[in-house]
Amino acid sequence: MDISHFDARRYRTVSVTDGYGEWVRTYEDTVLDLMDLRLLAELRSVPWAHVENAADLACGTGRIGSWLRGKGVSAIDGVDLTPQMLERARAKGVYQRLFVGDVGDTDLPSAHYDLVTAVLVDEHLPELHPLYREAARLVRPGGRCVIVGYHPYFLLNGVPTHFESENGEPVSIQCYVHLFSDHVAAALAAGWELRELREGLIDDEWLARKPKWRSYHHQPISFAFVWQMGGHSELA
Repeated sequence: MDISHFDARRYRTVSVTDGYGEWVRTYEDTVLDLMDLRLLAELRSVPWAHVENAADLACGTGRIGSWLRGKGVSAIDGVDLTPQMLERARAKGVYQRLFVGDVGDTDLPSAHYDLVTAVLVDEHLPELHPLYREAARLVRPGGRCVIVGYHPYFLLNGVPTHFESENGEPVSIQCYVHLFSDHVAAALAAGWELRELREGLIDDEWLARKPKWRSYHHQPISFAFVWQMGGHSELA
């Protein structure tokens, strides 16, 4: 579903490449680790230190790649649609290879990766099936896929992904609402099995960083799925 049905902000809306190409200036100062990295740290079904090869889809500025490297992942390839974001990711020096590309149709090798991550990207995809099919193509038997996203609850309540432009104007990036049932349908169709689901809430730690969000206290802001592809896994 296009968020235009629910959008309460009515900001000017731009494409993914235009939006993130401009947002790159302040992206890492804006997106809190509480949104995604805290959820990744809470996952119990991914043995990070045993992952040899990972594909970081929609790698952005390299925040996730840096976190994975800190957890002991030895080789990481990254893909992103926005060249400006990839420049920031390249500067971090944590990726083996970086490519400009679509998360649903990458040039990465088939059956090569123990882990595929896709963080804070699903809300920008008109359809989820291409992402889950591509992740299934990339992983080895028993490999895992971690999807972390902006919770559909916030989108349904009219808060799109947005940033403040250089001139101070709030700008939305094109978003789509995907319910959890949409994720399950797309994942099962691609052969994935669900291992874990966690949701992140606006809690006191959030409010300490963003006091103006008090009206959202206790509401879900993000989620994390862990999927596994059938077959024997080399991961402990």
